[in-house]
Amino acid sequence: MPQPTFTTPDLNSFCLLDSLGLMVTGQQIRRDRAILECRVIEDDPWCRNCGAEGLPRGTVVRKLAHLPLGWRPTVLWVRVRRYRCADCGIVWRQDTTTAAAPRAKLSRHAVLWALKSVVIDRMSIARVAAALACSWHTVNDAVLAAGRDLLIEDPHRFDGVKVIGVDEHCWRHTGRGSHYVTVVIDLTPVKERRGPARLLDMVPGRSKQVFKTWLDAQSEGFREGIEGDC
Repeated sequence: MPQPTFTTPDLNSFCLLDSLGLMVTGQQIRRDRAILECRVIEDDPWCRNCGAEGLPRGTVVRKLAHLPLGWRPTVLWVRVRRYRCADCGIVWRQDTTTAAAPRAKLSRHAVLWALKSVVIDRMSIARVAAALACSWHTVNDAVLAAGRDLLIEDPHRFDGVKVIGVDEHCWRHTGRGSHYVTVVIDLTPVKERRGPARLLDMVPGRSKQVFKTWLDAQSEGFREGIEGDC
């Protein structure tokens, strides 16, 4: 076996914070969760209005649910610096869009983790929400938005699809019944042994008619290119 190569331990890399533009400055490990205090790496001192350099005016804390480490909910306390322009008086904060979408409560890595957990690992939204220590609606909205942006609205997601698989997934359990979606998966990479399956679409309902309606809505070229379904 080749000799493994090690690097210096780095909490920023281990927690995937460097790709979010954040740096860890402290930690607090509790029994129920881990809290990582962070700061934004890049300064943002230039006025959005006149371009003059602003003056620091304290910090505010933005709390973001991060992907769980060891199945312990992890929360990022991001200290965001505030600036005030001496010329025009405008006040602004450091840009944190690399770490999370505006007004989002989940980091970008947490959103992707939640989406993969639902689609690939077949976890329920309730289980994902518990792992992230967030509300059901917060996680559900984030997963739906991410699935729509990354999967549903991808114009090339049907390219090269030859074999599809169909399954059902319980999206939500309620006292008035369970809500299901039909999951359509591209099995072409699995059949050709070049990669894992990938999600094509999720449609409300779980009957044969739901899948037939979805298939009829696709292009004729797509339907003719399908070798089989399961």
